[in-house]
Amino acid sequence: MLRSHTCGELRLEHIGQEVTLTGWVQKSRDKGGMLWVDLRDRYGITQLSLEEGVSAPEALTLARTLGREFVIKATGTVIERESKNDKIATGEIEIKVTALEILNPAKLPPFLIEDETDGGDDLRMKYRYLDLRRTPVRKSLELRHRMAQQTRSYLDGQGFIEIETPVLIKSTPEGARDFVVPSRMNPGEFYALPQSPQTFKQLLMVSGFDKYFQIVKCFRDEDLRADRQPEFTQIDCELSFVTQEDILNTFEGLVKHLFRTVKGIELADFPRMTYADAMRLYGSDKPDTRFGMQFVELNEVVKNKGFKVFDDAELVVGINASGSAHFTRKQLDELTDFVKRPQVGATGLVYARVQEDGSVKSSVDKFYSPEDLQSWAQAFNAQPGDLLLVLAGGADKTRKALNELRLEMGTRLGMRDKDTFSTLWVLDFPLLEWDEDSNRYHAMHHPFTSPKPEDMDLIDTNPGAVRANAYDMVINGVEVGGGSIRIHDRGVQSRMFDLLGFTTEEAQAQFGFLLDAFEYGAPPHGGIAFGFDRLCSLFGGADSIRDFIAFPKNNSGRDVMIDAPSPIAQAQLDELQIDTRLKG
Repeated sequence: MLRSHTCGELRLEHIGQEVTLTGWVQKSRDKGGMLWVDLRDRYGITQLSLEEGVSAPEALTLARTLGREFVIKATGTVIERESKNDKIATGEIEIKVTALEILNPAKLPPFLIEDETDGGDDLRMKYRYLDLRRTPVRKSLELRHRMAQQTRSYLDGQGFIEIETPVLIKSTPEGARDFVVPSRMNPGEFYALPQSPQTFKQLLMVSGFDKYFQIVKCFRDEDLRADRQPEFTQIDCELSFVTQEDILNTFEGLVKHLFRTVKGIELADFPRMTYADAMRLYGSDKPDTRFGMQFVELNEVVKNKGFKVFDDAELVVGINASGSAHFTRKQLDELTDFVKRPQVGATGLVYARVQEDGSVKSSVDKFYSPEDLQSWAQAFNAQPGDLLLVLAGGADKTRKALNELRLEMGTRLGMRDKDTFSTLWVLDFPLLEWDEDSNRYHAMHHPFTSPKPEDMDLIDTNPGAVRANAYDMVINGVEVGGGSIRIHDRGVQSRMFDLLGFTTEEAQAQFGFLLDAFEYGAPPHGGIAFGFDRLCSLFGGADSIRDFIAFPKNNSGRDVMIDAPSPIAQAQLDELQIDTRLKG
């Protein structure tokens, strides 16, 4: 190799050794008689030193030509630094350079290759290969690597087999939009890129592989945000001859293992909550349970007092922001503006302060007597110094808005510490949800989710009341994984397709291969998939998954570094027998 050591491994015990290092110039400092160069590779930074009258003149002359990000090779002796740097691991030593070679010069980079850079998101994405040299981004990818290795280690120890499934598959109508790939050998026909390996892992269960996993790329053509990319990675798992309890225990074990081995944190057993309770108490199927502020429903307390907003509302509900009665009018106006934002959707905010003497002052005092307001405080179990925040309107819309307000208050009050981890299983989701636009049921998870056995009789009489044998793992208000016990009986699966509006012919055309497989001895089975990028960002304390992906897309789904997507040559289109004419 061109180097004897990396830039991160030399210590006091190496003093006196002759070494050769290679890497990139982080920066240099020329003080006339002395010159220092910080040399960086992915393992760390080591200081090189050259001295007028002591170092070889040709080495000193060459060192004075070095610019940022030059790739160099330096040979010299390890010596103890006079002025030590406790901020880097090699800060007690430096290399007294005897020979220097430029392996490749570099243009001045468009932003600083440092922990705190002056490059914006777009610029860093355009030059992602430079951004990847920065320590925070490199550490994010190292974290991803460790998590992948520990995932494989745990699942292998549990008897799972890693099996790859196809990337070119058949387009299916459920879920997000597919990315499609034209077939040259089959003109006018298209493959789809998989949104998940769902049907293939079920076929593996039919094949007798009772414990499968895969760290797999998935693709969805959907609108993007901080925790979404058009291509993303799942830890995808499936097991045969198991109950829901077996799956919860196995994969709670996986996440505990990851926290223990990657972050050195021992997690307690995960609490469990039904979907119905999650929506009632938090207005979300992925509640952030690092803090309280559970919802309190107030219909029986506040209605029929002459306040039309409450009297006409389907639901009046609020939260107790404990100890926040000190919020100023300006802060409360900011909260009112927050809930009125289109993304939140409330029409207004009612608040009440519990005073130090126990009395309650509200923004709707003229409609409620002091005794009425005391009943509010009792409903919230409020104490002096508490702030009560109340919304009203349609039930679903109001719960959604209050969830957003609760999270905003949690953030403002410092209750959402990224180094604190609160885990939860959410269970018993509805099997189906009604869509007003299409006037039919859609699968809340996917069409292969099994109903709970005790609700099977409701499929024909009250489909909307059927609960799914499904579960989500939530950490800090983030859904990191979800799955279900699957349907393994052709008759039940066909009935499910009927409920979802498929004709017999459509179901056979789309999923006939799976229905047919169920007739050859399909075992009871179930599984789960974790959003691996999302799990990595949670472990790394980041809101965005981008820095945990080597080459991510921007919010428009573009790779601005290689300029993709882009048009293709007419010759390729002709070969595929495709004519492109954009509408509008």
